[in-house]
Amino acid sequence: MSAVSLVQALRDPASVAGLDAEGWNELLAAAKAERLIATLAWRLDGQAVPVEARAVLADAVADAAREAQQALWEADRAAHALAPLGIPVVLLKGTAYAAAGLKAGEGRFIGDLDILVPRAAMADVERALIAAGWEWVKDDAYDDAYYRQWMHELPPLIHAERDRMIDVHHTILPLTARPKPDAAIMLADAVPTTDGLYVLSPEDRIVHAAAHMLADGDLRGGLRNLWDIHCLCVENAERDQHFCLSLFEQAAHHGLTSVVWRALRLTRHLYGTPLTSYCSPINVGYGLRKGDRLFIARLLARDGWGRETRKPLVFAFYVRSHLLRMPPLMLARHLLTKWRKGHRPQ
Repeated sequence: MSAVSLVQALRDPASVAGLDAEGWNELLAAAKAERLIATLAWRLDGQAVPVEARAVLADAVADAAREAQQALWEADRAAHALAPLGIPVVLLKGTAYAAAGLKAGEGRFIGDLDILVPRAAMADVERALIAAGWEWVKDDAYDDAYYRQWMHELPPLIHAERDRMIDVHHTILPLTARPKPDAAIMLADAVPTTDGLYVLSPEDRIVHAAAHMLADGDLRGGLRNLWDIHCLCVENAERDQHFCLSLFEQAAHHGLTSVVWRALRLTRHLYGTPLTSYCSPINVGYGLRKGDRLFIARLLARDGWGRETRKPLVFAFYVRSHLLRMPPLMLARHLLTKWRKGHRPQ
């Protein structure tokens, strides 16, 4: 299983010493599929790597560095466009990790620019971005109305000249989801970085990463998301060995304790993340619990060519992701509408 070898290589870089040519092909295929190949290159620095694999890894590092540079420039342009509004602009996901110089940003490929702004400012943000050259990606009236009424973000925008997308969030989960995170607290606790931009607090970075992975998605690309959580936990534990206490306190405030706890169990099991267990003031351990092995099976569902396997399980998680987002009757109406418009699950 190629995904298993990828997890092992990230967890213990010395493990690649025993790989033959086929093993290297499988490892690189899985790393590419999970968009972890540049991260793998960082982890394998100093290890004996075949010449052919070394070239592939070097190219990946260069590509990731270029994406990070583009992402930071796009963040700068968004900050410039929104500066007259006088509101906090909080970077999310990969761009935030790069801007803050975090380990989670090492070798991380960054796609869209994701930002969090106050919900009351969404209309002003929308007007300011359009005036600065962004335009709508979707021109479907149903999709536009769905985003505006039920989602946690504006419909996606793309810059007309730079061809870079931006997702403008006012909270971190759809409004139809059961958990209701406190976006106001996330904005209030955000940490300034540079040029009027902010990143989430250390606790909220993990809360958001866990929510994005387990409460709002089908685990596609889950190994990368889980690696983000691993890196964030490691870095914070180095700063404060009892960081998990404040993390669980923040998760509880956002109604996401079970989501964060599962994410920590998964990253502990797969990546060996050092986490402190507690009997007091809370009772927290990280042994696998009911259902966790299904999540692990989904995360590792790749063959030696990097292709997804276990199609029924993958589809079950696809259905689960939609059920997490909205009640069953609303979901049925939404999927029927999308089906009639030609949308099919990938």
